[in-house]
Formats: sequence, structure tokens, C-alpha cells
Amino acid sequence: MSGKMKTAVVGATGYAGYELARLLFKHPCLQRPLLMSRENASEKSFADAYPQIAGIADSELTPFSWEKLKSEGVDLLFLSTPHEISREWLPIAIEKGLRVIDLSGAWRLQRPEYAKVYNLNGLTPEIESMCRQKAIYGLPELHRAKLAAAEVIANPGCYPTSIILALAPLVAAHVVDVSAGLICDSKSGVSGAGKQPTAKTHFVEVAENFQAYGVFNHRHTGEILEQLGLAAKDLVFTPHLLPIPRGILSTIYVKLEKPMKAAEVESCLREFYRESSFVRIFTPPRLPQIAFPLRTNFCDIGFALSPEGDRLVLVSCIDNLMKGAAGQALQNMNVMYGWPETTGLLN
Repeated sequence: MSGKMKTAVVGATGYAGYELARLLFKHPCLQRPLLMSRENASEKSFADAYPQIAGIADSELTPFSWEKLKSEGVDLLFLSTPHEISREWLPIAIEKGLRVIDLSGAWRLQRPEYAKVYNLNGLTPEIESMCRQKAIYGLPELHRAKLAAAEVIANPGCYPTSIILALAPLVAAHVVDVSAGLICDSKSGVSGAGKQPTAKTHFVEVAENFQAYGVFNHRHTGEILEQLGLAAKDLVFTPHLLPIPRGILSTIYVKLEKPMKAAEVESCLREFYRESSFVRIFTPPRLPQIAFPLRTNFCDIGFALSPEGDRLVLVSCIDNLMKGAAGQALQNMNVMYGWPETTGLLN
């Protein structure tokens, strides 16, 4: 174990926390991760919560404490916790000199009108500002250089990851007619709602059903607007709940500034992601499907162009628990510490 880094995960028994812990156990540059629970849980070990990994990643679940993090020599803390917990704990972690990757939405947004959806407890304006200034939005394909020196990484949301990665190259190239409006129609598996069951995610409500929700008020909208530099009037984002465990498919409709050829669109996408190992571009007429990136850290992007060449439909697929959460967190850690981005993510 000599020379290997020590990590800790708070909230390891959640869906994203489990995927993250599973990845950390296999990472060649890390010691065995410290898995921590936020409260006294019935499970005493990771294998109690997830028997499928018994004998592979057995580890005790330790009640969270700052003293335990210090005594174990933890370098990097992953917070797979509710937004209000991340807001409360991040200032303390910064004060104690810990680097943090936060999987909640608490610190993803900079603009007050968007960030207010996560302002759930009363931090002073000074502490609020300090945390926001330190938190770098953790989409490596867009912010790789900033992430390398980050003290705090705010892991992106799952829906925004699928949408931002599809649109960013075209918006950056100024080929999208933003004034005509962008429509983002996204569908997610039920695990995106978290492990805690609700009336809407109960099996009886989800099975043999398909529903839209959060229309015009979903809290991920601000991420998409902020990262792409769009105004609220330019975007319609509608999420849907699929009756499947995991995966996201986003269908995005845009009008182009002027007609383009399919080869030009494909070239724009490929050139933008030429150094991004986890973005796969599909050549028309093939389009991504949820099954393709399932249980991987890939984002698959395809498109179809109208016969006139002025209307474009993008299709973007990810696994919401991997590139939409745990896999992206591990990718961010690799960038932070100068390891190849694919380390621990391709086996």
C-alpha cells in the first residue's frame, strides 16, 4: 500500500455511492477506501448492503467523523450525500485541508438565480462565496485544465452531462441558431431518483408507465444554461422517468444558423472531443441506444440531419450512475492527481 492514496466515501450504500466504492476498490493507485455512513445503519459492512460484492470488496461501514478521516490519513473525500449535508460539510472539509469531490448538486452552480434551488441551510455569505469560488464544475471534457488544480470538484448532474456534452461543440462553434430555441427531451431510469423510495418511484407507479416531470422547473436546468452560456428563454428541458433501472437518453432538437452537411457536423463533434476518451461519436445513420454505454463511463453521441441541412437532432446516451455520477467522479479524481483519465474505468 506504500505510496498509494487514501480516499473516503460518505454515503457508500446509495446507488451512486455503491458504484463509486466498487470502482475505488479496483483502482491501482489507491489504498482500500474508507466507507462511511451518515448515521447508524443496519448494515455493518459494505457486503451487508450489497451481497453481490461479498468476497470482492468486503469492508466495514464506519460512522462518519472528522477524527476518523484524520486518523486514517484520508487525502480525498467523496461526498455521495444529500445536498444539505454537502453544504454543511464542505466548509469544514476545506478548513481541514481535504480535497473534495461532491456528487450532490450543492456546489455546481455559480449564478444566484440558479444556485438558490440548493440553498437549503444558512451559510454566511462569506462562506457561501468561498465555497462557490473553490468549486470547479466537474465535466473533464470542458474543464480539464481547471480540474487538475482543484480543491473542490462539483460532480455534474446526470441529465446535464448528457445534454451539455452533445451541445457544447456546436454551441462553441456558433453553428446553432440559439434564438430559435433548443429543446432537450431526456429520459432516465429510476435509479436517477436515488435509493430512498417515494410514491412516484414505487414499482407499481413506474412499471408499464412513462411520465414527464419537473417541466419548466427541474433543478438541473440551471446547470445546462450556465455551462452552455444560454439564457433561460432559449431552452426547454423536459425530463421523463423510464420504467428501467438505469440509463439516460437525451434527444435534442436544434436549428442551425445555416445549412450544414452531415460530414461537417460529425467533424465538429469529433474535433471537439479528439482528446476525450469517454465520448464516442456515431456516424449517421447509426444512433446511440441506452444499452450501449450501460455500466460504462462513456457518453455516446449521434445525430440526424434534415434533408435541407438546417435542422439537427442529437441523441446522447449515458449510464446515469457512471458517466452521470460515480464514473465521472473517478474520472475527475484521475484528472486531479495527474493519472490517465481512463485509469480504473476500462476494466
